[in-house]
Amino acid sequence: MAITARPVGPNDLKLICEHRERMFAESGRTRESLRPMTTAFEQWLAPRLADGSYFGWMLEEAGAVIAGLGMMVIDWPPHPSHPADHRRAYILNVFVEPKHRRKGLAKRLMALAETRARELGVSYAILHSTRLGRALYESLGWGRRARRRSAGSRLLYPG
Repeated sequence: MAITARPVGPNDLKLICEHRERMFAESGRTRESLRPMTTAFEQWLAPRLADGSYFGWMLEEAGAVIAGLGMMVIDWPPHPSHPADHRRAYILNVFVEPKHRRKGLAKRLMALAETRARELGVSYAILHSTRLGRALYESLGWGRRARRRSAGSRLLYPG
C-alpha cells in the first residue's frame, strides 16, 4: 500500500496532541503526569494550526495516519550560527506509530522539513531529541556540532 504525505491542518489538533503525549510517555514519563501538559499544549496549538504558524506533515497509509512531524519558524536573534538571519526552523513532535518504525518514515518527514526550511530561506534548524530518537537524527547528520548538507542545521539534545 502506498504511503502518502499531506500537510497538517486544524482537524489534526487532537492527533498531534496524542502523538506528543505518546512520544513523551515512551521516553519514560507516565501518561497521567503528561495530561496537564497535553491539555495546555492543545490550547496553545489550536490557534497556531489555524493561522499556519505551526505546520508540518502527516504520513498516511490506507487513509490512516501512521506518522507526523510539526515545524515552526521561530524568531531568534542573529547568532554566530546564523549571523544575518533572525529566524530558526524548529522541528517538533516527530512521531511514528510503533508498528511502522524503522521503515524510513521519520527520515521522509525530516526530508520534507529540511526542504521546506530551504524554501523559506531558513538556513538554521533545531530540534530536541528524546534518547530514542537520537540514532535517527545522528544518521541524518544532525548532532550537537554536526555539519549538515543544508548549511547550519543543528540538533540540540536535552540535558
